[in-house]
Amino acid sequence: MRTTDKCLNSLAERLNRLTNQPLEPWTRDESGVSSVVGNFHISRANGGVALHQMGNTSGGVTDVFFSGHVPKRELERMIRAFITGIEYQQRNDLT
Repeated sequence: MRTTDKCLNSLAERLNRLTNQPLEPWTRDESGVSSVVGNFHISRANGGVALHQMGNTSGGVTDVFFSGHVPKRELERMIRAFITGIEYQQRNDLT
């Protein structure tokens, strides 16, 4: 089965909900546009994709898996494993 942009965006949204992070990466107000710290979103570059998390209001991000941009299928597997780990932690109260 093919991994689509819709699938990756859905996984990022699921991750944001699971970790109580903002659903949108950007916000606009009277002073302009700024990033929303904590939001997970899909980055696209050079034919690949990566999971980024907003780190500051100026648009600085962290590459969550430190993998750079990879094929969609590979990123899908990484995000699913990440979500599984978070759900395991939450079920077993490992905080």
